[in-house]
Amino acid sequence: MHDHKPRLAWALTGSGHYLKESLEIALELPHVDLYLSKAAAEVVHMYAHSMKELRARFRVFRDSTASAAPVGLFYYGHYHTVVIAPATSNTVAKCVCGISDSLVTNIFAQAGKCRIHSIVFACDTEPVVTTEAPKEWVTLYPRKIDLDNTEKLKSFENVTVVMRIEELRQAVDSRMKTLGIKA
Repeated sequence: MHDHKPRLAWALTGSGHYLKESLEIALELPHVDLYLSKAAAEVVHMYAHSMKELRARFRVFRDSTASAAPVGLFYYGHYHTVVIAPATSNTVAKCVCGISDSLVTNIFAQAGKCRIHSIVFACDTEPVVTTEAPKEWVTLYPRKIDLDNTEKLKSFENVTVVMRIEELRQAVDSRMKTLGIKA
């Protein structure tokens, strides 16, 4: 399956950290496919999104095959950019260590191997993070290893790591402008 216009692959992980705002950015963009980890498929419901609603706007790929079969689309110029937003500390750690055992970590790995630019909105970026839980705002204290992994990911070739929702919007807008794509 090859589109004439390369698409953007937007991956959700099991985090609610600015999930609503991340999806709002994705909704503003043309030609977006949504990739959901198993945890993301659970979390989107907790934050009042339905699969029906997501499928009405995006092509949705869920983590349901052992081989992460949809990654084959990366080999044929199907995507110009990968966005992982929001990215849990688990996803960031796996990306840093080269572990690709889920749909999201697999598309990150394949993007790197195919030299497709990735933008990662890491959740654990500061010693104290205030984030929205399903029913209220909570304060979290990321571990040193979580902060270290975010820093390590910043050194990856062809990867932009953003730490705030405003930076995500700017990075996506900049990438689209570089590619000559109007949102």
